[in-house]
Amino acid sequence: MGVQAVIFDWGGTLTPWHDLELADMWRAICSAHLPPDDVEKAAAALAEAELELARRGTDEHRSATLAEAFEMAGIEPTDAMLDSHFETWTPHTHTDPAVPGLFHALRGHGIKIGILSNTICTREWHERVFARDDVLGLLDGAVYSSEIPWTKPHADAFRAAMDAVGATDPGSCVFVGDRPYDDIHGAKSAGLRAVQIHHQTTHAFERPGLIPPDALIHDLGELLPHVERWI
Repeated sequence: MGVQAVIFDWGGTLTPWHDLELADMWRAICSAHLPPDDVEKAAAALAEAELELARRGTDEHRSATLAEAFEMAGIEPTDAMLDSHFETWTPHTHTDPAVPGLFHALRGHGIKIGILSNTICTREWHERVFARDDVLGLLDGAVYSSEIPWTKPHADAFRAAMDAVGATDPGSCVFVGDRPYDDIHGAKSAGLRAVQIHHQTTHAFERPGLIPPDALIHDLGELLPHVERWI
């Protein structure tokens, strides 16, 4: 069977896990562009909208976009506000330093590298991040849920990611993610192998009856030996 492709989750997998308050993030964004009296109301509405879209993704496996969050909150974003959104998130989007070496090692084995991320942000937003960190050129394909109808753990999301890297057999694909339900249970249910990267808040995403991963790691530096066992 071998390994044809390794597909990665993004946030909390290729980036360090950060515990964040969405209201604080939106407050920082809104305060640069809205009158002071409007900031708290707008930030609360945007945080509530984003949380509702996240709930919909988890419970109904339906995707969403940043534009939809703004629409739900009743706010028309300017280009400057969208730029502030990117900049406010920048400290939390830096690619793990282990990633370039890992990607080069996987490519050295002839393995395709893909991304499958549950996200409301656009492809352009994510590609700015990958280009900034000099890893965009190492990707063979990427799927962002903001561009498709589904979120992980829907099987069609995993199939879309396989299509993006040209993989045809789920049994020859490995998915690497941090969330037990969206990433691991979803990948295993779709027929892929799955490696879970464990961080300090993983337990918050546990639920009964989930399929366990094929391997558990604590940082990306531990991944390659597992993949090499399956080649």
